[in-house]
Amino acid sequence: MPAAKPPRRALLIVNPGARRGNAPVEAALDRLRAAGIAVEEARSDSGDASGEAFRAQAEGFDLAIVAGGDGTLCRAAPGILASGLPLGILPTGTANDLARTLRIPPDLDAAARIIAAGHTRRIDVGSVNDHPFFNVASIGLSVELARELSPGLKRRWGRIGYALAAIRVLMRARRFGAWIGEEGDAVVTRTLQIGVGNGVFYGGGTIVAADAAIDDGHRDLYSLEMRRVWKLALMLPVFRAGTHGAWSEVRTARNVAFEIRTRKPRPVNADGELLTRTPARFRVHPAALEVFAPAPASD
Repeated sequence: MPAAKPPRRALLIVNPGARRGNAPVEAALDRLRAAGIAVEEARSDSGDASGEAFRAQAEGFDLAIVAGGDGTLCRAAPGILASGLPLGILPTGTANDLARTLRIPPDLDAAARIIAAGHTRRIDVGSVNDHPFFNVASIGLSVELARELSPGLKRRWGRIGYALAAIRVLMRARRFGAWIGEEGDAVVTRTLQIGVGNGVFYGGGTIVAADAAIDDGHRDLYSLEMRRVWKLALMLPVFRAGTHGAWSEVRTARNVAFEIRTRKPRPVNADGELLTRTPARFRVHPAALEVFAPAPASD
């Protein structure tokens, strides 16, 4: 009789600061244990601490699991990448855009089933000034939105909180000057926001570009250059569909690297976290991370 296969060991980080971080995860843990995965849980009050836990404790573990939202994943990304472990996601945040891109459902038991099934795929990771991110890094409106969207507002209102905060931000929005460079070419413009996407979704389901993918080896850039802010309200449906590039007042580009400069240093928001400032250098790191995801239908 062959020897029993030893259980895989998983290091689970739960961020209680995420909107559903205190939701019961016992069903998800039971699902993992039933699949032969021994889970060691370490609670963390911040994504930065989560990343350090993965970096320091990777030895002896076979996979890393994060229970949190996009901000937690972004803050933990340096440690996750340094650990070399495949990543499982239990989405407990507000927007959960990386999980949405990977087709991981918000139900924690269903998400645990995906990890237990063991199918993985490799995805690209973006970086801005060497800070890794998964979804979108941007300059402009999103920074003000991140500041306006307090943890209390997210916990109380969820996705509605995004809309409430966005209304406040748009009421005081102003364009700023920017220099956008790519592969020796450059343009000077005035814009409300510049976004550089790595994944497909951001902001609770808005699409970076109609044909964006998280494993295509390039970045998708857009710049909102309309003079009248109210036009953004008319454009909401096209942003949800990812077809905003068809509008003449939206500049779009696709490349492996971009550089953005502004007259004064401006904060850069990556996956809801303020990580760095301009000048900002954006890069793609193809197939940099292995993640647990649903198997393709053909499988």
